[in-house]
Amino acid sequence: MSVYHDEIEIEDFEYDEDNETYYYPCPCGDRFEITKEDLENGEEVATCPSCSLMLKVIYDVEDFMVGEEVVAPPKVELEKV
Repeated sequence: MSVYHDEIEIEDFEYDEDNETYYYPCPCGDRFEITKEDLENGEEVATCPSCSLMLKVIYDVEDFMVGEEVVAPPKVELEKV
């Protein structure tokens, strides 16, 4: 079981489009970070690279799901004999 410093909604994070990373200020002076890819994979923990604190990120997983288009196989009609 992890102990979180806090629980923060994704809307309160700052998003860096170049790095595709979300940041939130840490009490140590650095920033918590979590990547868009982490969120797409269902990860909910933002970590600080400078200290041991962790945040639980509150977000809707469906907003970050990477959709794969599933194509149905062509319908085959049977010949009547």
